[in-house]
This record gives sequence, C-alpha cells and structure tokens, in this order.
Amino acid sequence: MAEKRTYEVMYVAAADTPDEDIAKLNETIEQIVDKEGGTIVKTEDMGRRKLAYPINKKTEGYYVLFEIEGSGQEIAELERRMRVNDAFLRYLTVRVDEERKTADKFQAKRDKRQARRNERNGNANESNASEDALDNQ
Repeated sequence: MAEKRTYEVMYVAAADTPDEDIAKLNETIEQIVDKEGGTIVKTEDMGRRKLAYPINKKTEGYYVLFEIEGSGQEIAELERRMRVNDAFLRYLTVRVDEERKTADKFQAKRDKRQARRNERNGNANESNASEDALDNQ
C-alpha cells in the first residue's frame, strides 16, 4: 500500500447555497474519501465570508476545510468531481505532511538549542551564586 499522506482540501461554494446542500456536499466528500480508502481527520466549517475578489459576479462564498489522510487517489477523484460540479466556486488541495515534518524538525532543533542555553545559564547562575557565597564569608 502507498504511503499515507496528509492533504488539506478547501472549497468555496456559492453563499446562496442552502445549508442542507452544503451538508450534502460534505457528506458526498466524506463518502468519496472513505470509498477510495482515505480518512477525514478534521472538518472545519468556516461559514460565509467575503471573497477576496468577485467570482462569477459573486462577492461572498461558503468556506469548508477538510484535512484528509490518504494515498492521493481519493484526492484525484475529489478534484475530478469538484471540477464538474457547479456548486463549487473554487477549490484548493495542498499536501501538508512534508511541511509539517520540516516544521517539527526545526521545532526540535529550537527546543534543543533552548535547553542548552538554559543549561548554560543554570550553570552560570550556580557559579555566580557560589562566588557570591564566598564573597559574603
């Protein structure tokens, strides 16, 4: 089996789309991902927001973000379906597992450096305290 990858898929639907239709779109996406062997880690319903620029003479859209783990096969099917469905104004898919791995590596490096600084400062404080104790005698 292929390596599990993490993707973020965001879509913008027309703002005048009824809430029931948005729920159906989300269910359809979940079914496609499950059928293709992926899992939905998180769903974030961001609601109606103003668009950065007009799309098809619309100035507002309904934003939904999915975090999906899978092989990429389900993403290809999702994008194919989004391309042909008029309910989606825009969609964007980003693979985020590599960036998260890199960020974790940098965070570990920063933590290690901070621990060394704290250790050095702790030793310096101890030697200063012992010098002060000697001066006071």
